[in-house]
Amino acid sequence: MLTDKAFEKAAAAARGERVAASTATYTRGESGGSLGTAATRFDDAMTIRGTVNKTFLLTVILLIAGYIPWNMAVSGNVKYLYPLMIGGIIGGLIVAVVTTFKKEYSAITAPLYAALQGLAVGGISIMFEMRYPGIVLQAVMLTVAVLVALLLAYTSGYIKATENFKLGVVAATGGIMILYLASFILGFFGIQMNFMHDSSPLSIGISIVVVIIAALNLVLDFDFIENGAEAGAPKYMEWYAAFGLMVTLIWLYIEILRLLAKLQDRK
Repeated sequence: MLTDKAFEKAAAAARGERVAASTATYTRGESGGSLGTAATRFDDAMTIRGTVNKTFLLTVILLIAGYIPWNMAVSGNVKYLYPLMIGGIIGGLIVAVVTTFKKEYSAITAPLYAALQGLAVGGISIMFEMRYPGIVLQAVMLTVAVLVALLLAYTSGYIKATENFKLGVVAATGGIMILYLASFILGFFGIQMNFMHDSSPLSIGISIVVVIIAALNLVLDFDFIENGAEAGAPKYMEWYAAFGLMVTLIWLYIEILRLLAKLQDRK
């Protein structure tokens, strides 16, 4: 049977993984040569359309994998739901680290990451859905709305990824990573950071800030994709950029899910 304690640990682990992967991806992206060696032929170069296509493919893989734990829970077979979810979280973290440091293998690791995260996100989603009916659809719709809104703002020039903007978002993301990591580790020693998990005004305020920072990471994704295409980065960078976008979207979705849950707890 799924307990509240197990529920919180699983969600915390998933959040920490997403923040860590997002920070690692874009702190490395700021260094020289982050886009890899420029492609020598146009056919071998990264394009925006190619990145969009690969992002769509990763999303399909994520949804298919996410259906597995969802179907298990709906059919009443929850015995292996938690182990499957934890396996997806741990496996996804390992693959994310490999992808970050070995970008040339992204064509293999990015789909694998999407599949593993599908298991994790699907499990987390059904746990939230069982406690708060209808919350998953709300979170999905809000995530898509934020993605579309920021994409329009970026393409229209209302939001620009200046160097100061990038530095601020990466620093804020790193701070969140440290906070989540501390909460996760202390939880194993029975020390709870209640302001991170309860439905108090402070906790809701923190969640709103985290959602905003997660959303702003999308701007870094858009900038990375645009710069990579303009620089003629190698073709495999399409997979790497799609992976980075997937990391951010999953993180944003989880944070919106948590925020909605906290708001419902106050009703």
